[in-house]
Amino acid sequence: MNHIFVPKSIILGGGALKEITNLLKSLEKNKPLIITDNNMVKLGIIKPLENYLNDFEIKYKIFKDTIPEPTSESILQAVDILKEGSFDSVIAFGGGSPIDSAKAISALASCGGNISDYKFPYIFNKETIPIIAVPTTAGTGSEVTKFTIITDEKTDEKMLCVGAGFMPTAAIVDYELSLTVPPRTTADTGIDALTHAIEAYVSKKANFFSDTQAMAAMKLIFPNLRAVYRNGNDKKAREKVMIGSTLAGMAFSNSSVALVHGMSRPIGANYHVPHGLSNAMLLPTVTDFSIAGSPLRYSECAKKMGIALENDSVDSANKKLIKALYVLNKDLDVPTPSQFGIKKEDFYNKLDVLSKQAIDSGSPGNNPIIPSHEQIKELYRKLWA
Repeated sequence: MNHIFVPKSIILGGGALKEITNLLKSLEKNKPLIITDNNMVKLGIIKPLENYLNDFEIKYKIFKDTIPEPTSESILQAVDILKEGSFDSVIAFGGGSPIDSAKAISALASCGGNISDYKFPYIFNKETIPIIAVPTTAGTGSEVTKFTIITDEKTDEKMLCVGAGFMPTAAIVDYELSLTVPPRTTADTGIDALTHAIEAYVSKKANFFSDTQAMAAMKLIFPNLRAVYRNGNDKKAREKVMIGSTLAGMAFSNSSVALVHGMSRPIGANYHVPHGLSNAMLLPTVTDFSIAGSPLRYSECAKKMGIALENDSVDSANKKLIKALYVLNKDLDVPTPSQFGIKKEDFYNKLDVLSKQAIDSGSPGNNPIIPSHEQIKELYRKLWA
């Protein structure tokens, strides 16, 4: 038996943002706190949302000070604002970081405590101030997941927080909001979404529901990711990648992520590498390591993405998959750790810490092959090969 969690309402399609006022009305809410980041305000991307709210004289306030990798400190000001302002709802507008921030902010404002109290293995299932998530990137799937990730700035640990209490009440998935996303962010978030789909499918927690979403996501994301990287105005490709990202989010939220994500979070926390980019750095190497643990499932991924033919053998399909993932990184100009600016000596000196943080996240335990501490260290070393 599987307990499936999804938002109560998901509105999809170009121009879907205009439904925000109807959505608030259906939820009987009329005073939202908008949680976003400074770029959304500075670049005017949030302006249409404001216009829709203003047209219906809905009172709101904008908190724009979320940061790219949210920390336990960065969310505290917004927690106070939400508690003290008589707001009845939250609109999380932006990429994964504003949405993850909003989840943590709503939880703390509703239930108190410190965000470290909520980290896995604690499962947070309490009712919170409702969140309407409006993603502007196609990647994290945070608009449909029961997870948030917040960094403890004192230890550089990326804390995974899990539970139905972090699930947004509703999501508006409007691909038109992603048309202005720059190529680097498009690539990084797209590979993040692809990783969600692959890991959800090969996870030890996979189920029929998550399999269905994961396979549909892979079919949408992989064939269109290069197109949106090369031409951000390709609306058909943007829509497919955006919907694929949401499906991938539903898949891993109801299955799990695995070793790529477990190893990715420590790189992000210790070296400030964007989450999708650190996933991209790891995906080919970790997949090559993991494939022996679930060869049939990985081969099915290759076939669904159009990398392998239906009549290819399992072994042939998997060889094509590994090659295709390395080529994808090359085509999307994914930098190596060294090219990103990470110093090899410092990285090697932290291997024990990185490996421990990866294991402590819980995600490696869902992998087709559960790695040891030493095996994770060796996989980190392979990034420099």
